[in-house]
Amino acid sequence: MPRRFGFEETPDQAAAIAAVIADMTSGKPMDRLVCGDVGFGKTEVALRAAFVAVMGGKQVAILAPTTLLAEQHFQNLSDRFAEWPVRIVELSRFKTKKEIDGAIKQINDGTADIVIGTHKMLSDDVKFQRLGLVVIDEEHRFGVRQKEMLKTLRAEVDVLTLTATPIPRTLGMALEGLRDFSVIATAPQKRLAIKTFVRREEDGVVREAILRELKRGGQVYFLHNEVDTIENKRAKLAELVPEARIAVAHGQMHERELERVMRDFVARRDNILLCTTIIETGIDVPTANTILIHRSDKFGLAQLHQLRGRVGRSHHQAYAYMLVHDVEGLSKLAQRRLEAIQQMEELGSGFYLAMHDLEIRGAGEVLGDKQSGEIHEIGFQLYTDMLNAAVKSLKNGKEPDLMAPLAVTTEINLGTPALLPSDYCTDVHERLSLYKRLANCEAAERVDDIQEELIDRFGRLPPQAQALIETHRLRIAAVPLGVRKIDASDAAISMQFLPNPPIDAMKIIELVQKNRHIKLAGQDKLRIEAKMLDVAVRAQTIKHTLRQLA
Repeated sequence: MPRRFGFEETPDQAAAIAAVIADMTSGKPMDRLVCGDVGFGKTEVALRAAFVAVMGGKQVAILAPTTLLAEQHFQNLSDRFAEWPVRIVELSRFKTKKEIDGAIKQINDGTADIVIGTHKMLSDDVKFQRLGLVVIDEEHRFGVRQKEMLKTLRAEVDVLTLTATPIPRTLGMALEGLRDFSVIATAPQKRLAIKTFVRREEDGVVREAILRELKRGGQVYFLHNEVDTIENKRAKLAELVPEARIAVAHGQMHERELERVMRDFVARRDNILLCTTIIETGIDVPTANTILIHRSDKFGLAQLHQLRGRVGRSHHQAYAYMLVHDVEGLSKLAQRRLEAIQQMEELGSGFYLAMHDLEIRGAGEVLGDKQSGEIHEIGFQLYTDMLNAAVKSLKNGKEPDLMAPLAVTTEINLGTPALLPSDYCTDVHERLSLYKRLANCEAAERVDDIQEELIDRFGRLPPQAQALIETHRLRIAAVPLGVRKIDASDAAISMQFLPNPPIDAMKIIELVQKNRHIKLAGQDKLRIEAKMLDVAVRAQTIKHTLRQLA
């Protein structure tokens, strides 16, 4: 099966395929998001997953947002599985009622192995016999309810989600670790970035752009998203570029007619496709390398990115023209969108656009069906911290304590200044950044890395900076033992614990019995009495005591 893939896998693509197969064979249901830019090979990941599922005796459901994309997947899968005994059926409006009824019968009695379809697949009369894998292509085109409906088809179903620009809710869940996440960021070999221009819509600009493409033997998409006036636009284009063969495609056409138009365009019988946003997802025509978008200021950021991704799918230089009535008279928001799409023309920018979207619109609900929304009450940072703490507890098999104060950290006082002196690190912003990085360290190795970086950048550590580093090392060692506060002076060290600390009580009793200088001071305090004039000795004594308790 991999041998029939006509390209060389990119490193990210190979890693995503390996991760998906590992998930599918792990024994627990997969829920993986594969985020890769338009044309970066997400479909191949889904193909390999489908192959693994079918060979394991399961049915596969591939949900596509448009009829054209479902049709294209059907063609691709039929070609790739031609040598294998795999039965593939399609549920979309390109099929007659008789064909759809026949396909549903095969799905329900379990003879169909792979089902490719649009929303029709979610209807009540479709009942899978042995569903093992659900692939949701272009997931930002579906609502939460539709995606959850697929999961309820069977409790143990594997879910693979493909998208170029994930919605904030999905991206938030992936970044929080609630969903597994693979990014395909390496472009296929010889792929060039699409040159993007924002231009006023004038006859000269349109004719020049179209002729430049036709003269090198290519094809052009002209996107005009108004079905009522699309025929007028056709007449205008025919007058403007009489040497072109123009075809029209939109969602209100009859299925058979639309299918014929698309097949003719793929077969290069026409060289301009005048169309609506019906081509937005998944259409792959390597010879079409110029797209002109009429009234581009009317589209959203993700939509513009998807539409631009219809070109540049081979090694030829591709061009995208964002046409507007008046460049000067655009609204502020439209201007920002068009600026963003122009700036992010390099390959792999879909993920960054989605991150912008997450920042602008907020993360949405984890359990509800709101796909975006600002978290006014507590702020995004605190929300993610709370979610992280709950996820970590559940992963460790514990019940998250919702009443516990968040990020309880250990207060440590070594009886000496612990800071980065201003004559050592002169820039105040840099000092703040380093304090934040140290506070976020959760492993001693990370503190070691920052210490090395400080020595490398600013020279030998002064005593105050050395004390700061030691404080953070002690914090990391003390937090798992439930130590709330450590106070050290040259005569004694006191350690205060949280109520019910996660330590074996016998260890504390042994420690007190074996060491005459260590005493219990009340229910939640240990006191270590010794003369320790040097800060390094105090730090070493605390470390040694914490090791004995652990």
